[in-house]
Amino acid sequence: MPTSTLNFEKIIEQKLAELSLVKSPVELYEPIRYILTLGGKRLRPQLIFIANSLFEENIEDCANAALAVELFHNFTLIHDDIMDNAPLRRGKTTVHEKWNLNTGILSGDAMVVIAFAQINKIKSARIREIYDVFNTTAIEVCEGQQFDMNYETQSEVSVDDYLEMIRLKTAVLLAGSLKIGAIIGNASEQDGNTIYSFGENLGMGFQLMDDFLDVYGDPEKFGKQIGGDIISNKKTYLLLNAIKMASAEDKTELLKWIDNKDFNPKEKVLAVAKIYNRCGVKELTAKKMQEYYDKAYKNLDEIDVSEHKKLQLRAFADMVSKRAK
Repeated sequence: MPTSTLNFEKIIEQKLAELSLVKSPVELYEPIRYILTLGGKRLRPQLIFIANSLFEENIEDCANAALAVELFHNFTLIHDDIMDNAPLRRGKTTVHEKWNLNTGILSGDAMVVIAFAQINKIKSARIREIYDVFNTTAIEVCEGQQFDMNYETQSEVSVDDYLEMIRLKTAVLLAGSLKIGAIIGNASEQDGNTIYSFGENLGMGFQLMDDFLDVYGDPEKFGKQIGGDIISNKKTYLLLNAIKMASAEDKTELLKWIDNKDFNPKEKVLAVAKIYNRCGVKELTAKKMQEYYDKAYKNLDEIDVSEHKKLQLRAFADMVSKRAK
């Protein structure tokens, strides 16, 4: 019987607490302790344990891999906040605001080194495969972030370009976490690739749902400001398709809202949402994210283990795909 996700979370928190981060120089290590204690669901490291539980369980190797993934993920958060000039992260002051820019950069760099040290503790005979997945995932996340920054100032961005960007920035870390857990469990190459595809498709649906909920979500359930992407002119799946699909009149109005520097935020969100409704991007986005979720469930069905072993992974997929309902 696989260990419960509650136990996985407890193991992750215990391992994080055991990290040697109380040392000199405090200016380097204190920001790392700070970002790691801001909370979060620890979904990516938990996926390592869940994927591993489908095959041969190895809690110790999974714990080290989970720490590596969580350290890397939080490194990206510190640096993303710097690039976005964000004042808050999970309702708390961001690292670069609490300390300074240089400290944020250096502490983030140190987290990557510590992450690799955790991977190095894994005793699996397939450590080279694990390194390959971790390294490929890490560089792809960085590529995705660069594309995201490019698109902020790039006038022409295709829908396909956007989908590739969110695959790199969001989906591959979910997919890579699952594949690492599977490799630790001595999964076959086919099952490892299938569980990777499951995570990739689930991650794509997850990000498209984020785009969707930014416009159509319940503010209390979504946990973010509704219309934030519209206010900031963020190039999302909805906006890029609206530019393609809108009538000439609606496209003129949409581009006017995008170019307007002086506007009432509520008025802009309402006006742009009405354009989205008229040109059908609400239905298009809902259909596209369901396509990704359907692919993910198909991948899950194809993993060559018993249905009983898949219960936790199926529950995770259900949680992600139904969070707007």
